Amino acid sequence: MKRVRNNLQTFPLRSIALATCFVLSPGLALAQEKEPVAQQLLEGVQSGERVEIKLPDPEQQLPLDDLRKFTEVFSRIKDAYVEEVDDRQLLESAIKGMLSDLDPHSTYLAPKDYEELEESTSGEFGGLGIEVGMENGFVKVISPIDDTPAQKAGVQAGDLIIKLDEKPVKGMGLEEAVKLMRGKPGSILTLTIMREGESAPIEIEVKRDIIKVTSVKSRMVDNGYGYVRITQFQADTGDQFQKALNKLEAERGSDLDGLVIDLRNNPGGVLQAAVATADALLDEGLIVYTEGRIQSSRLRFSAKAGDVMAGTPIVVLINGGSASASEILAGALQDQERAVIMGTQSFGKGSVQTVIPLDETHAIKMTTARYYTPNGRSIQATGIKPDILVRPAELKELDSQPFFTEADLTGHLEGQNEGKKPAQSEEQSNADTVSLASRDYQLRSALNLLKGLQILNRKNQTDTDTKAQGTAQ
Repeated sequence: MKRVRNNLQTFPLRSIALATCFVLSPGLALAQEKEPVAQQLLEGVQSGERVEIKLPDPEQQLPLDDLRKFTEVFSRIKDAYVEEVDDRQLLESAIKGMLSDLDPHSTYLAPKDYEELEESTSGEFGGLGIEVGMENGFVKVISPIDDTPAQKAGVQAGDLIIKLDEKPVKGMGLEEAVKLMRGKPGSILTLTIMREGESAPIEIEVKRDIIKVTSVKSRMVDNGYGYVRITQFQADTGDQFQKALNKLEAERGSDLDGLVIDLRNNPGGVLQAAVATADALLDEGLIVYTEGRIQSSRLRFSAKAGDVMAGTPIVVLINGGSASASEILAGALQDQERAVIMGTQSFGKGSVQTVIPLDETHAIKMTTARYYTPNGRSIQATGIKPDILVRPAELKELDSQPFFTEADLTGHLEGQNEGKKPAQSEEQSNADTVSLASRDYQLRSALNLLKGLQILNRKNQTDTDTKAQGTAQ
């Protein structure tokens, strides 16, 4: 059996499956929580001290009648099922059943699933490019990943997939559905989906491809205002985020006036990556903590001194596709009053999964803890509520007839700057970046809020300077 270490490690499980945030923990860690009676007796003999043995509560003992029932069912299937069934297959099915009945995120990892877990840490994998879960027997799209075939084809967060090609999804397990969505790059898969607001199913053709996910993207969206999009949290996202901020400040030539962090449709990923991103923006205080039944599932993460943005105003955009690690970041910045959260309510994935190796090729992924924001909020099944609710919308600017001004009147008094050539407008000089905000109502709202905060800050600073000069005189 592969020897495992007694310290926690993070590992992101992607594989176009459930949005999740989890840690890789040694299988022995669970066993070490409770010492067996024999171990207690041995320590007592070695120390020469009297040992009081607390016998287990009879109600906590294994239900022998139910175990007999299990072996009876196993035997009946072996003897009477219409086709011969392999013992190993039956046992693995029993394990899968035990885990899948706990919650949607606990599962058994067979060799192929275990390989995909390791493969996904590089941010490159094959498929459609969507994060999915199960809802009422159908596959629900948690979020399409940026720049992937699914996103380009028009798949949206919240879509319910009811057919994969000609195969109905109802009755399938998530694992089976995911296998059907995977395939040879270049092959076509037709998704039949139900979408809120649509009366009839929609068919979308998606061409499978090798998915290469860029975790962090950045650009200037206006003079002095930066935009950072985090598509998912990979192991190095914290470092990539700080590099993106440095790039934006270098491009501007000075500190930013404001920053928009876009976490919309971010399905999560590595817990520590979200912690590192929050740590970069917080000068102190708790970021997140987890609570579970065993000691190893109780963790606390706090910020180290140093806010790389030095208090620059921040707006964080979230929506129903923001899950898990992205909710950790949004919740930390909200509770620590470091950012304004804008958009719509997030997904509500507030649990942590532990990957426990069973041998070289098998493992179980089991929910072992809930995570909490600094103020003690569990967002499981409730999500992060934005400070300012802004729903997606399409804007159409209305053309209006130009107004006559004082300068149009015959014989008007000459103005101080009249006759000078007007400087190129900010909108004209930033046509490309402004167009991004004009197409995205939520981003435009975030940008307008940052501009308002900057105007207010400058006014307050001017008033403070004026009062200081008056005092000095």
